Amino acid sequence: MIRKPAVAGSFYPGSKATLEKELAQYIEISGNKKKVLGLISPHAGYIYSGRCAGKGFGKVEIPGTVIILGVNHQGFGHSFAVDGNDYWQTPLGDAALDDELRTKIVGNSQIFAIDSNAGKSEHSLEVQVPFIQYLSPGTKILPITVSSWDLRDLTIAGKELGQILKEKNELLLIASTDMTHFLDAETAKKQDHKAIDMILKLDPKGLCNTVVEEKISMCGMAPTVIMLTAALEAGAAKVETVCYTNSGEASGDYDRVVAYYSAIVY
Repeated sequence: MIRKPAVAGSFYPGSKATLEKELAQYIEISGNKKKVLGLISPHAGYIYSGRCAGKGFGKVEIPGTVIILGVNHQGFGHSFAVDGNDYWQTPLGDAALDDELRTKIVGNSQIFAIDSNAGKSEHSLEVQVPFIQYLSPGTKILPITVSSWDLRDLTIAGKELGQILKEKNELLLIASTDMTHFLDAETAKKQDHKAIDMILKLDPKGLCNTVVEEKISMCGMAPTVIMLTAALEAGAAKVETVCYTNSGEASGDYDRVVAYYSAIVY
């Protein structure tokens, strides 16, 4: 089964040539790429968040498999839905899913289940795929759509993935998230840095509590909590901020922005 692109031509270019040209502009290749456990990456339209995402991707070595933890913006399907397709298609071609890893995750899990409907039109997952394909065409992916905000379940999910992250050398976890939505840029920055402080402290529980208590509209809090928990389980010691920006940089409107953040965990 092939999952056809849902947001090509809207969130990012629908033609291969234009998409490759844009990715080349957005991705800033670092001279000292790091082998990391986790990457936080934004998921808006490329005109707004592509450069911030590209800075993050340019910092990391893309391994043989990438798990993409995304948001369930549509709200249907399993709360921890592992995609069941064979391929995800973008204008750059078909990205193969890692069936062996999928079987391992779902077979031993209290939390995860196979459900392709949850992610069938989910942009937070799809917009990450062309970056992976452009930098490492042979890499397999495993998209997971998350809708639960229950800290207990998020922690269990993170620990389950952390065990696999410890065992599997060629694996990267991407947490797909945007930050504060629809506040002015200064207020958004103040709000977001309360959450970013928890991320930099490698404190997934603190991140969850801060986002809830401070009412921060960080849509990918749950994927980020899972990724941080997994990375800690696999021995993570440091988080490095790569980029913080907002949609006003592209639109010129700083009174009502969506903010974007990228970081690496190793």
